[in-house]
Amino acid sequence: MLFMVVESFRHGDARPVGERFQRRGRMMPDGLTYHASWVDLAGRRCFQIMEAADEGLLREWMGNWDDLVDFEVIPVMTSVQFWSKTELGADA
Repeated sequence: MLFMVVESFRHGDARPVGERFQRRGRMMPDGLTYHASWVDLAGRRCFQIMEAADEGLLREWMGNWDDLVDFEVIPVMTSVQFWSKTELGADA
């Protein structure tokens, strides 16, 4: 399953997150896959695509960062997957 993870850096400050990342890496459990990320122009939020068969793996990873980051998790699918499940996709 794919997840869009929106990270809001506490106090709008990305520095503590960057410092921990430099020291310890992503700190992801086995079975969780990082695909890509983007940071807003103000440097206050990061948007990531993560993948896991079990949402519990995502929660475990977030526990490594939740002292510095507030998370919003949105289960998503690719547009190809979405449209293949609709009547429009079946006709296309």
